[in-house]
Amino acid sequence: MIARYALRSVLLLGASLLAARALPAFALEGEQTVFPAIATEQVRLVINGATDVDAMKPLILDFQQIAPEVTVEFNDYVTNDLFREAENACLSRTPYGDLLLSSSVDQLVKLANDGCAQDHRSPETERVADWANWRDEVFGFTFEPAVIVYDGKRVPPEDVPRSHVEIAELLRAKPDVYRNRIGTYDVRASGIGYLLAFHDALQAPTTYGRLLESFSRADVVTRCCNSEVLGEIANGRLRIAYNVLGSYAYAASRRNADLRVVIPRDYALILSRGALIPELAPNPDLAKRFLDYLLSQRGQKVAREKAFFFSEGTPLPPDVDGPMSLIESGIGRPIRIGPALLAAQDQATRDRFIANWSSLFSPNKP
Repeated sequence: MIARYALRSVLLLGASLLAARALPAFALEGEQTVFPAIATEQVRLVINGATDVDAMKPLILDFQQIAPEVTVEFNDYVTNDLFREAENACLSRTPYGDLLLSSSVDQLVKLANDGCAQDHRSPETERVADWANWRDEVFGFTFEPAVIVYDGKRVPPEDVPRSHVEIAELLRAKPDVYRNRIGTYDVRASGIGYLLAFHDALQAPTTYGRLLESFSRADVVTRCCNSEVLGEIANGRLRIAYNVLGSYAYAASRRNADLRVVIPRDYALILSRGALIPELAPNPDLAKRFLDYLLSQRGQKVAREKAFFFSEGTPLPPDVDGPMSLIESGIGRPIRIGPALLAAQDQATRDRFIANWSSLFSPNKP
């Protein structure tokens, strides 16, 4: 009841503003990358993922070291497109790849709840934390905080925000300096953007309400994807990005020393990127083999060192501004993979949330 009231208080914010604009259209075809088998191909694993292929590449290549006969086809989608195609395939009883990967774990939980997944149990799945395993059908295989990224050349030390409140205060104090210089997800286009915004509203409704008001006044720039927001910081278009996934942010900072990564000090949402084996997967045993690899100590080591960089129970990556331990400090707030995520996918709730969010960012707002 408390969570429901908290969400409602944020959804009502801006209700007096203009109605939401129509949702933008996005292509449904994924970008395909094929990793040929090291040996003679005997079988092909088809992964449909809303996960950057550059992040998955080290894991796929290492998996092929122990499975040299496997060719891996990776099709990269935007989260919402992946969900729509997977849902349509399930409803029409059409196979749709061997494995689904997505940062929008609420969408994977919705698919599993609708009977679109098959379960998997193994010694590796038993190692998964309770908060990252739902019904042995959706598994979290990463540990990724939502972070703040800023341009170290253009943001002076006194302006660096280290909490959600500090971002709002910065925009109130210096609206002209940061107008059109703050970037975040477009929750209409991005499933992960919607999921993080939804949980911000639940986690700290008053703070998030103030933050949205500040974003609205500062004409925040919204984009569909991590890569677009980070790219616009790198080219000087933006100065600060909010709610970027830590793995992508840190990878970008390794390529560009001017990009700095901050974990908010008041709280940090922790996402575990999810994996699901579709009910009609053509090669379910191969999918389970790759999933076990992702969850194994070997796969987790590769993920920590070369792919996603953050992990539970280990120090933060070098040069990340944050607490030594996210969980022990109490700052890290994992988004539990489970039935509570279905609330985020309730159509009426989703439509209401997005409509009120959109009205705050309308270019014609009063």
